[in-house]
Amino acid sequence: MNQQYETCIEACNDCADACDMCAAACLQEEDVKMMARCIALDVDCAQLCRVAAAMMARGSAAAKVVCEACAAICDMCAEECAKHQMEHCQRCAAACRRCAAECRRMASA
Repeated sequence: MNQQYETCIEACNDCADACDMCAAACLQEEDVKMMARCIALDVDCAQLCRVAAAMMARGSAAAKVVCEACAAICDMCAEECAKHQMEHCQRCAAACRRCAAECRRMASA
């Protein structure tokens, strides 16, 4: 693993997992329709986090650009998840905030 990116890769992978868990849990909620935006952002965020982690692991020249985009979607996902009181949404919002901060740090390095 590329040591320079290790904490950011870890944050991206943790965030992707939290988003996947959140989306799955949201699908079990009483009012799934109310959770539609949360689920959609969870899926998008998880996918981009995994792409960012893979690009950093490969030492891709485009990793910083992808991490900037990743930070932006993490912000969107965190903002949406934070609106919901369920524990899975709150956990996801925290993981997204951490990932956004790590991605910004990495992109500006």
